Amino acid sequence: MTAVLVTVRPDNSMQILSTTEKIDTLYLRNRSRQRSHFSLATNYLHLKLNPRQLKVFLQFLFRSPESRYYGNVAFKSGPKTLDLAPGQQPAGLKKMKFEAVTIKDIAKALGLSTSTVSRALRDSYEISPETKKLVLEYAEKINYQPNPIALSLKEKRSRSIGVIVCEIANSFFSQSIDGIESIAYNNGYNVIISQTRESAERENINLQYLTSRSIDGLIVSVAADTTDFRNFRELHDRGMPMVFYDRIVNEIDTHKVVVDSFRGAYEATTHLINNGYRRIAAVANNDTLSISRDRLAGYNAALSDHGIPLRRELTKFCPHGGLDKQEVERAIGELFQVDNPPDAILALSDKLTTGCLRVMKRKGLKVPVDAALIGFSNSDLTELIEPSLSIIKQPAFEMGELAMTLLLELIESKRPVTDFHTRVLQPELILRDSTPERVLPKSLV
Repeated sequence: MTAVLVTVRPDNSMQILSTTEKIDTLYLRNRSRQRSHFSLATNYLHLKLNPRQLKVFLQFLFRSPESRYYGNVAFKSGPKTLDLAPGQQPAGLKKMKFEAVTIKDIAKALGLSTSTVSRALRDSYEISPETKKLVLEYAEKINYQPNPIALSLKEKRSRSIGVIVCEIANSFFSQSIDGIESIAYNNGYNVIISQTRESAERENINLQYLTSRSIDGLIVSVAADTTDFRNFRELHDRGMPMVFYDRIVNEIDTHKVVVDSFRGAYEATTHLINNGYRRIAAVANNDTLSISRDRLAGYNAALSDHGIPLRRELTKFCPHGGLDKQEVERAIGELFQVDNPPDAILALSDKLTTGCLRVMKRKGLKVPVDAALIGFSNSDLTELIEPSLSIIKQPAFEMGELAMTLLLELIESKRPVTDFHTRVLQPELILRDSTPERVLPKSLV
């Protein structure tokens, strides 16, 4: 059994002797946030610690996930030898808890009242320049930060923005969040991000949490599973500044930022038709989403304008937008079991585009030999995979920037805003190897 011998002396010096194993490096911080470095990669060590450092060190030694050593300790003056070995239950130790520096700590250290420290930090004329200098220098030294909760109660604003999206890992949403954060940061706001994973239940939980944190406003792209928007409507009616983007709620009268989804789907479908494809399938997100309806409308219009009959069996819905891989597998499987299966697929969301390609490869279907593929996507990887994918790219960063700019207008307006706008940005059609020109039989030309 490996053992460690620790001797604590009256002057709070410590001698550590490990019989077989070396102990890891340890960093300790005292209340002044000054970092002390102890290299414990040795079989023998002698340390001189102040009482707080001693307590922190012993707690580290007994409770650290990296340590297997346990033992009993009593913080009393006088020499004490501790034999530490695996399996012993520690007694008298509490889990270390982070403690933020407060005005009380500054006041105690400087021998001032808390009200004097508070006024000095606020640059009050009641406090002498010498006292202000003393307080500010010490506050900077110990990295004092004002309590944001207390400030929000006093100023009746938190300078925090809540953002609700379906999935942060989605390239479209990560880029739009980047745009949101860039504007927020430049205007002194922090951003709290939550994801729904296409669940209405999680969306509601996130909404309740964010509003309980006294956020100043919300930017939302609704979940695919959401059909009841009463919670959003109630918050909006109570005065919560709110902007919807990408997946919007038409019945709530506020600012909205969207891309021209109809045009994106129409142009992609027209490109396929012009390249010789006639049996074009569409794989869509939940049909309750505004973007699904707009993109399917563009797909249907392009078929109609080119005299191609709409085949209902070639339209498939994935209620979770591709987060559930089985639903994409099922959709592709059903499409290629019908009579006259598709010769091209239009995927109507970022996750569905890559999901369709993944499933087709798994089933041995070659793109574009067995079927061409084009879809909405903002991923840079679509250019690198084989074959490179034709995509409809959305200006995600600009959408995020615009959504945040419109939200700031609502938050900082001196009067109630009643004139709302829906800003429509344009998609970009990027053509690559997955949708080459197809040679048609003369009978179909």
